[in-house]
Amino acid sequence: MFLGAAPGVGKTYRMLDEGRRRARRGTDVVVAYAECHARPRTEEMLDGLEVVPRLQRPYRGAVFGELDLDAVLARRPAVALVDELPHSNIPGGRNAKRWQDVDELLAAGIDVVTTVNVQHLESLNDVVEKITGVPQRETVPDEVVRRAHQIELVDMPAEALRRRMAHGNIYQPEKIDAALSHYFRVGNLTALRELALLWVAGRVDETLQKYRSEHGIGTVWETRERVVVALTGGPEGTTLIRRAERIADRSSGGDLLAVHVARSDGLADASPAALAKQRALVESLGGSYHSVVGDHVPTALLDFARAENATQLVLGTSRRGWFSRLLASHGIGETTVELSGDIDVHMVTHERSGRGRRLPVPGRLLPRSRRTAGPVAGLLLPILLTAALANTRGTLNLTSEALLFLVTVVGVACFGGVLSALLASLTASLLLNYYFIPPSGEFTITEPNNALALAVFAGVAVTVAAIVDRSLRLSRRAASATAEAETLSSMAGNILRGDQAVSRLLEHTRETFGMESAELVPRGDQETEMPVDVDGTVKVPAGPDRLLVLKGRTLPASEHRVLTAFAAHLAAALDHARLTEAAAEVEPVKAADRMRTALLAAVSHDLRTPLAGGRAAVSSLRSTEVEFTADQREELLATAEESLIELNRLVDNLLDMSRLRAGALTLHLQPTAFADVFPLALDTLAATPVPIRSQGLDEICDVLADPPLLERVIANLVTNAVRHSTDGQSVLITASSLGPWVELRVVDRGPGLQPGDRDRIFVPFQRLGDTDNTSGLGLGLALSRGLTEAMGGTLTPEDTPGGGLTMVLSLRAAPAADTPDKDAWVPGR
Repeated sequence: MFLGAAPGVGKTYRMLDEGRRRARRGTDVVVAYAECHARPRTEEMLDGLEVVPRLQRPYRGAVFGELDLDAVLARRPAVALVDELPHSNIPGGRNAKRWQDVDELLAAGIDVVTTVNVQHLESLNDVVEKITGVPQRETVPDEVVRRAHQIELVDMPAEALRRRMAHGNIYQPEKIDAALSHYFRVGNLTALRELALLWVAGRVDETLQKYRSEHGIGTVWETRERVVVALTGGPEGTTLIRRAERIADRSSGGDLLAVHVARSDGLADASPAALAKQRALVESLGGSYHSVVGDHVPTALLDFARAENATQLVLGTSRRGWFSRLLASHGIGETTVELSGDIDVHMVTHERSGRGRRLPVPGRLLPRSRRTAGPVAGLLLPILLTAALANTRGTLNLTSEALLFLVTVVGVACFGGVLSALLASLTASLLLNYYFIPPSGEFTITEPNNALALAVFAGVAVTVAAIVDRSLRLSRRAASATAEAETLSSMAGNILRGDQAVSRLLEHTRETFGMESAELVPRGDQETEMPVDVDGTVKVPAGPDRLLVLKGRTLPASEHRVLTAFAAHLAAALDHARLTEAAAEVEPVKAADRMRTALLAAVSHDLRTPLAGGRAAVSSLRSTEVEFTADQREELLATAEESLIELNRLVDNLLDMSRLRAGALTLHLQPTAFADVFPLALDTLAATPVPIRSQGLDEICDVLADPPLLERVIANLVTNAVRHSTDGQSVLITASSLGPWVELRVVDRGPGLQPGDRDRIFVPFQRLGDTDNTSGLGLGLALSRGLTEAMGGTLTPEDTPGGGLTMVLSLRAAPAADTPDKDAWVPGR
């Protein structure tokens, strides 16, 4: 696929050149469809290539050439060259779009080389319209373009493309000036180039990530800077985010990713409110927010960074005070630096650095090092205490010596848990009995009090150890619940912000649990209601008819509950999608009911007014009681005629609006001159106190339109302009060419429009600023836009410089007599 950054960059030329190159190598190549737009150098590229004749189809009084799909399938070449992938086919064929024809060719085993412009990508359609002001009606889904095995960008600097335009290599000479001053402005072309480059870069990035995943590559490839900032929910988060964003900016616009690890060992200062604010800040800076679950924060951070192919990781320096750092082992930052490998780690200081953080409590989950060192301490510490007390024998009594041993045992219990406490109490009891309880040097107890003291000693040690162990278990449960709540809160935030699309939730689930893939599949009758985890594939019910399937690793049982909650969210999202579909089906019925109500309210007055005027005039003329002069009879006849004309106009508008709504309006498009239609439109209007001027109508080319409907549109636009023009100001009608389009502008000097009213003026049965229903049905502009769009054009409002409103009617220019193919006039091609 050749992706053009802008119209005229030469994608058709490149497609034909690729076809010639393959033909020279002996490949069977045919030109299934190529649109050369009468460009000599492009047409020369057809020499030597087999061209499949176009299928001629009649449409609205003309004959157009289309891709002959059946002929290409019957020919069965190895490669087919198909130009203009987003093209809409003439009605009557089996496919509405050319990209659907291409799908059939691919299904038949025929390779396809094709072209598309970036402005025709569905995801960029609204962005391009905002930049250029030109709506793109021919679009192709991004997914279709992404399926291409190879995408090549066809690009050209803005000034070079404008020179090519000025030399007549793109459009005919009469269209060059208008194109250069409108669509082909430097700013427009530069913006389109950037969109194309970014889209292709994203495509390349997807391909790279897929390759790394398929080949199990975990090392960082510094192809593109990605900066990951770790957030804890603390007050330093905003500082870290802005610092990471500056690092990403200096890296030629690198990606910014924020990640929060909800860990099972607890994070006391993680504030959900603070995390929500920090997430909003990240997204406002163009970054993305992620939440993952992990028992070991440094490992979880680095696993996420490597999975995203991140090159830099931003952490805040520790908030612990010097005493905490002295007692505790390495912090998260130090451990992350040691394990980072080829990822650069930035330790960022902030206003909370070293200002203190509460000490670790015994209830925290014991690391492996403490579980190993606890029994050793249970053996060594009582022995060391015995050696120390032996040097001070006679200074302390038995009670003091026993209390010192008790303190040692309690310390071991807090450090190493129950097993270490039992070992320490047994060792301390034996040493106390042998060295300090008379008779010394023997394992005997002669006094009952000493026996009671030893029993209490062992009981206290075991009790303290049991309390510490219970505290550990309760703390672990609470921390795990906190981590689950943070994760579910993050998913709930996605739904509340409107990110409830099933695909987004699936990606969030995959990312949260660190899996390779996550998908919803139909659920069989024999599927269990409980989560199933076999060989790294986890299946969880997500509603009555779907299963959530994750692949990548075996999940611990502690994470199954959270995964079940995620599956419930996905089931709710599916139900929401179904309800939205049902509501969308009901909406047209509600709209029709509102339309009927508005119609009855409006017609009750507006049809009655001309009827009453005409009836009064005719009744007066028939009266034998009053003798009218010739002038009076003429005036009454004129009143009756005007009333009937107004009544006829209202009925025609209502009938046309109903036909538009029902899709039953019959069109007969043909080359039509504004200069011919404009006088007829004015003849249908009553006398107006506002002068109406026109210019340029005789000099403009014909347009493809239905003459009677175009007359109605112009009449309605002029009527609206006259109604809102101030006294003494005339209404101006001008015409000009813009590339393949012709624009008719109806300019008034009235009060103009507020920005929020630009769409409301096209709603039928209302008039902006009206306080009653005496000024008409309010169908004029609504009907005008509907008729214009039915003829393939657009009707848009613009502000008149100096005050007022300009209605811009754009219609496609009629094809020249020697150019039967309608594709030559599709905008942007």
